[in-house]
Amino acid sequence: MKKIDIACIIDDDPIFIFGIKKIMELIGFSKSFMIFHNGKEALNNLKAIVSQEEKLPDVILLDLNMPILDGWQFLEEFIKVPCKKKIIIYIVSSSVDPEDVLRAESYQEVSDYIVKPVSVQKLKEILNDIQKAG
Repeated sequence: MKKIDIACIIDDDPIFIFGIKKIMELIGFSKSFMIFHNGKEALNNLKAIVSQEEKLPDVILLDLNMPILDGWQFLEEFIKVPCKKKIIIYIVSSSVDPEDVLRAESYQEVSDYIVKPVSVQKLKEILNDIQKAG
């Protein structure tokens, strides 16, 4: 499988970030990473990248429960950003609340809702889906 260029991880849990990044490196998921620890940090940085027409991530793994700006608030604001590139968004959360799953499905920008922990197999499926879409 071919690596994607940039994977963006938006999550406030340093252990999850460390683990998912390690797994992604092991399976050759992406060439590089963008890591943000809350929705506000991610939104500000991604808006700047869009406005400067720099290289955007191919995929975003978005946590829901974060401080400052949670995943839902990030998503609401990010989908308003005029962006030429289609970025595939996966919600990755420890929440098993059916309301969250239904809410995620209501966004056409969200490809899937993944409950933590994320398996190697699931990451390979994501990579495969991205490559089919691209």
